[in-house]
Amino acid sequence: MWVRRCAITVGDLGEFGVVGRIAGRLPQGATVLLGPGDDAAMVAAPDGRVVVSTDLLIEGRHFRRDWSSGYDVGRKAAAQNLADVAAMGATPTSIVVGLGMPPDLSAEWLDALTDGFRDECALVGASVVGGDVTRCDLVVLGVTALGDLGGRAPVTRSGARPGDKVAVAGRLGFAAAGLALLGSGLAPERLPEGSPLLEAVAAHRRPRPPYAMGPAAALLGATAMLDVSDGLVQDVGHVAEASGVRVELDPEAFAVAEPVALAAEELGADPLEWILTGGEDHALAAAFPADAELPEEWRVVGRVVAGQGVVVGGRAVERGGWDHFR
Repeated sequence: MWVRRCAITVGDLGEFGVVGRIAGRLPQGATVLLGPGDDAAMVAAPDGRVVVSTDLLIEGRHFRRDWSSGYDVGRKAAAQNLADVAAMGATPTSIVVGLGMPPDLSAEWLDALTDGFRDECALVGASVVGGDVTRCDLVVLGVTALGDLGGRAPVTRSGARPGDKVAVAGRLGFAAAGLALLGSGLAPERLPEGSPLLEAVAAHRRPRPPYAMGPAAALLGATAMLDVSDGLVQDVGHVAEASGVRVELDPEAFAVAEPVALAAEELGADPLEWILTGGEDHALAAAFPADAELPEEWRVVGRVVAGQGVVVGGRAVERGGWDHFR
């Protein structure tokens, strides 16, 4: 005899059932003085200052549920916010999440989403300390991340000076390659196990920001820094504008990793285009004094000079990359 099991939905749970289900999956770290359950949470701020960043993710715009699991979406949503905090030279401490979702969303998908948030935060010792839920036709996530500077000055976009060198920590081009592969109709489940193309697809689903390199860059004397979320050329363009300088990038300084190279070969694309303009890898780009000794995690890819704008290989370029309103 076959027994049909009915999936529980968030509509079946109701608002307070959803809140309880989420909170029950979230351990709280040492910086949390008061976690979920009250009108607001309370988080320690040893430095006396709090770094704050927020982002929105909308289904169909930033992720697709047929391409990414709930766990993937949770990891990605947390990562892009935690990376912003790290890009200020701070250590992430906590996040709060606003979540809109349709009532027919499965409770299993919600559990996976919650676990994704939990596990990404665990990488930096942060906690999910609260949030809000509401009914929505699509899955919509609003995430706010908090961080602590540990007594350091924040590393902003406006401190780069002529003579500085520009370096990158983390991966570039992977997420763009993965998105292009999925957009081409590639079925990842049909790829052989261990295929480098799977690494590119995974990068689109779950970025791997180099969190520790943010505070480390501050200690190394970084003069400017940001999270590469919308494409390297566009993002270092923000540094150039805020600092009143020109950033010159050397295309020969960028190594093309195997997953990116193979994806470009598969699709007939230029891998350097993904590296320079692809977003969502959440690498860190920073300017350092010319005499700064950088560890191997940082790759020098250019320099800061007098002038304005961004130059790649001697050619001035427009800010290629992602723009939410174009």
